[in-house]
Amino acid sequence: MLKSLVLLSALALPCTAFAQTAIQPASSPSATFTNPLLQVGPDPWVTSWKGVYYYTNSSGSNLTLRKTTDITDLRNAENKIVWTPEPGHAWSKELWAPELHRWGNKWYIYFAADAGQNADHRIYVVENPSDDPTQGTWTLKGKVADSTDHWAIDATTFDVNGQHYMVWSGWKGDVDGEQDLYIAHMANPWTIDSPRTLISKPTFPWELHGDLPGRHVNVNEGPEFLRHGNDLFIVHSASGCWTDFYALGLLRARAGDNLLDPAVWSKPDHAFFSTNAAAHAYSPGHNGFFKSPDGKQDWIIYHANPEPGEGCGNHRTPRAQPFTWNPDGTPNFGSPLPIDQPQPKPSR
Repeated sequence: MLKSLVLLSALALPCTAFAQTAIQPASSPSATFTNPLLQVGPDPWVTSWKGVYYYTNSSGSNLTLRKTTDITDLRNAENKIVWTPEPGHAWSKELWAPELHRWGNKWYIYFAADAGQNADHRIYVVENPSDDPTQGTWTLKGKVADSTDHWAIDATTFDVNGQHYMVWSGWKGDVDGEQDLYIAHMANPWTIDSPRTLISKPTFPWELHGDLPGRHVNVNEGPEFLRHGNDLFIVHSASGCWTDFYALGLLRARAGDNLLDPAVWSKPDHAFFSTNAAAHAYSPGHNGFFKSPDGKQDWIIYHANPEPGEGCGNHRTPRAQPFTWNPDGTPNFGSPLPIDQPQPKPSR
């Protein structure tokens, strides 16, 4: 996970007037953009509210939001640190994978954090009653945990038929070695009120790349919710982010299912999005989803490394591209598009 965020500086251009020179009209905004969207940005997340996109990613030390009407122009987006933890707490360090969610008439940011030891990572949430999440005051509501209170990261929340759920990546017990995906029901934005249910563990060959010096770790993490009609998907990242095999898979259920029953979640045996060396997109994953401004296009935002062997650090950059749907109802993410290749902006 990321430990720091590189902030971009805006360059002020001098204004010079020339006598007897006509003022030229401003050029129209470009209809295209190129990836990556930022120089650094692991675990990207996007949501929209009242025609505005809000973006965040792992910073390691705080919660930062970018605000824009053009999600492909993040470099020029309003950028604001909205919450910084006080030192000396269980949630003061290694802030990972923040997600901004609207629940009722308030905003919530879920994130994983610890006091400096990875084994102590847990999920926390802050709240803001402001209509604009970059304004107002963010208040820590506390830790969000099921009764086992085991290691947990990468939480996401969603609602189906008026019921709210959380899905996260966690350990079965208190020892590292495998990250699985769990789901639980939520009574309110900071309270889980059901036992956790295991819905996915690494089982297929493309999920089992995880060699580390002296040990091996199998990984399912970065769960993200995606709905298409009555089809419900949990799109997740698999294999270690320290490998070049990090990729996206998915789980599938139906809107009428009991989502706390593991039997309703099916899992295809293949990856849906993986490394494209020719595009300089290694280990694509930990994604989010958003709609184009006109609501007609589905888009995926994800991070990837530009070169092999770059692992889980500051080389990961956020990238975006549209996706479609397969005849069987599953999403078709295609292949990561090349960096610096112009592509049309989301439709308006």
